[in-house]
Amino acid sequence: MEPPVPPRSTVVDAKDPAARFPAIEPLRPPAGAPNVLVVLLDDVGFGAPSTFGGPVATPTADRLAAGGLRYTRFHTTALCAPTRSALLTGRNHHAVGMGCVPDLATSAPGYSSVRPPSAAPLAEILRLNGYATAQFGKCHEVPMWETSPAGPFDRWPTGSGFEHFYGFVGGETNQWYPALFDGTSAVEAPATPEEGYHLTEDLADRAIAWVRQQKALVPDKPFFCYFAPGAAHAPHQVGPEWIARYRGRFDGGWDRLREETFARQQSLGVVPADARLTARPAEIPAWDEMDEGLRPVLARQMEVFAGFLEHADHHVGRLVDAIEDLGVLDDTLVFYILGDNGSSAEGTLQGTFNELFVFNQRLDLETPDDLRARIDEWGSPSSYAHFAVGWAHATCTPYQWTKQVASHWGGTRNGTVVHWPKGVAAAGELRHQFCHVIDVAPTVLAVAGVPEPGTVNGIEQTPMHGASLAATFADPGAPDPRDTQYFEVFCNRGIYHRGWTAVTRHSLPWVNTAMPAFADDRWELYDTTADWTQSEDLAARYPERLRELQDLFLEEAVRHGVLPLDDRRVERFVAAFAGRPELVSGRTQLLFGGMGRLSENSVINVKNVSHAVTALAGVPAGTPTGVLVAMGGAFGGWSLYLKDGHLAYCYNLLGHARTIVRSEAAVPAGDHQLRVEFAYDGGLGAGAGVTLYVDGQPAGAGRVEATTPLLFSADECTDVGHDTGTCVSDEYDAATCRWPGSLAWVRIDVGDDDQSHLLDPQQRISVAIARQ
Repeated sequence: MEPPVPPRSTVVDAKDPAARFPAIEPLRPPAGAPNVLVVLLDDVGFGAPSTFGGPVATPTADRLAAGGLRYTRFHTTALCAPTRSALLTGRNHHAVGMGCVPDLATSAPGYSSVRPPSAAPLAEILRLNGYATAQFGKCHEVPMWETSPAGPFDRWPTGSGFEHFYGFVGGETNQWYPALFDGTSAVEAPATPEEGYHLTEDLADRAIAWVRQQKALVPDKPFFCYFAPGAAHAPHQVGPEWIARYRGRFDGGWDRLREETFARQQSLGVVPADARLTARPAEIPAWDEMDEGLRPVLARQMEVFAGFLEHADHHVGRLVDAIEDLGVLDDTLVFYILGDNGSSAEGTLQGTFNELFVFNQRLDLETPDDLRARIDEWGSPSSYAHFAVGWAHATCTPYQWTKQVASHWGGTRNGTVVHWPKGVAAAGELRHQFCHVIDVAPTVLAVAGVPEPGTVNGIEQTPMHGASLAATFADPGAPDPRDTQYFEVFCNRGIYHRGWTAVTRHSLPWVNTAMPAFADDRWELYDTTADWTQSEDLAARYPERLRELQDLFLEEAVRHGVLPLDDRRVERFVAAFAGRPELVSGRTQLLFGGMGRLSENSVINVKNVSHAVTALAGVPAGTPTGVLVAMGGAFGGWSLYLKDGHLAYCYNLLGHARTIVRSEAAVPAGDHQLRVEFAYDGGLGAGAGVTLYVDGQPAGAGRVEATTPLLFSADECTDVGHDTGTCVSDEYDAATCRWPGSLAWVRIDVGDDDQSHLLDPQQRISVAIARQ
């Protein structure tokens, strides 16, 4: 069908009174549509923030709750990317292809990580209806094969309805040295940690500047601002002044913290007075069972997490203050969601100074003595830390389990605050309706007066699965928006129906044993109308009701694309096993000078295989220092570079050990072919012989005794001619790493001895968990 043709004028002279046309009206939403601010924190359990009885001061959330509403039965999916996709589309996560994280995508529709065009995001709907839209912070919804500078970019934020994006694409990033994008272009942080830089503050600065600009230039145009900092996802990193606020506060351990938190929750009313504190699972050690000499380190881990979370809330407060200073806070609907899932239990039972040890199954490299020796560095730029499982469980009080465990409320129940003075009847109240993150988008559309569209950009839309919460703003007795809601992540699954829940825990974040057969999963049954916390299993008492709910789960699973259940992890990390596209295939890749910030999956895999790296470079006179090519950073990776004129290769084993091989003689000035050959021993994480070549002639040799089997970094990248972020080698720094001469190309060639097929199913913690 041809598009309509605008009417044509027959008037020749624009000064003729007949040459008058209606004024062009800018696109605006219906009158009364509010501004919208959605804040989504990361890996923050229900029992962490003070707003819901936790030990961490969150004064901004407290303030908004005092002027708004606290939702005590708000649910997420138990995992970050699924929650974010559900939030932004108003649809259940499997139905939009995000049954897991993009890093573990498969060809199954519910797990492809490809959002279908029939599920237009909220931002796109609002943009098409006259809203200004922007996203700041984390985006973990882009398919892995679309994250390189080659795109395509239609599933990046700026291709998903956000007119502006500033943040990172992936599950996590270093808070001191982030992998940042402005739109779709990689950019460097505007300052260094030594100059006071921290990512959360930077994100808040950018969001404040954007909101001010909007109201300065188009004050009548409402905005939709999505603010999603990386806090408090690992790495837990924040300045010492924030950590010091909690010095000594957690010396009593996680069991005492659960009891203290539970008492505050009951006092606040966010948990009923007759609720029961669930028992600590046997899989999680008691505080008193932990090595007494390690307890100071464990306490410091929680101090860092608490400081990190309060710091994030502080900068959310700066954004809220800026909106208030503009005089528009009363007309801004704020959703402050305190966590995209429960707190993360991916840091092992003792915590870790560098979570890359966990992702690579090299816990043997980190001893309690190592942790004690670095206690004062926890949270600093030299750390990439994650706290112990016991703290994750404690900060999900009063519920069972943690992030990833979608079967129980510890994984899926997150405190949420709604603030909108023009729309909330009575400030400071609680709301106990059972609701879900899929309800946010329908709520925003309802209060904006924008109908849910039947088509977007000519494509018929699947109706949203969520329901508006607007009725609950004025009426504490408003009905729940739904009777039924399913949950599934990593085959931990559950079903809620009219107060009853049937649940089964299939996997744990920190346990690496082989998965049980699905038929062996033990289902539990809870009546949450009488048992708020899921503390009393009624499965043996009501087997028929349990069976009814199990059948209902299967119905919902078929309806939303949950099946087939897939508990593979390491196997799904390998694209060929999973059936998803690979950005790079073959055995050779040619890169060019100036290319940088290439994600690890954008570059040919050199782990567990023999390989060679060759550069054609112009070496200046003198004793130059500079990087030819680097992959990873200070917490793991490799680099080929010149140091004081000598060719050098550094292999950084997870920050634990750096092996440096250098040429015996300096490289003379002129054009040269500079090369390293890596002769792999075979197996997983094994050693290799390293030989350096200058113009085809051996120039130096050495040996790497152990290598990284799965992941160099969760956020650092590959750079040609420099080393962005943290530096792989300590023989250069940010000021000296840029290649000082010409650099025509760098070629990576891999051999035919790839050992990735040896990945043992027992190695269940994979690189993908790093990016949740």
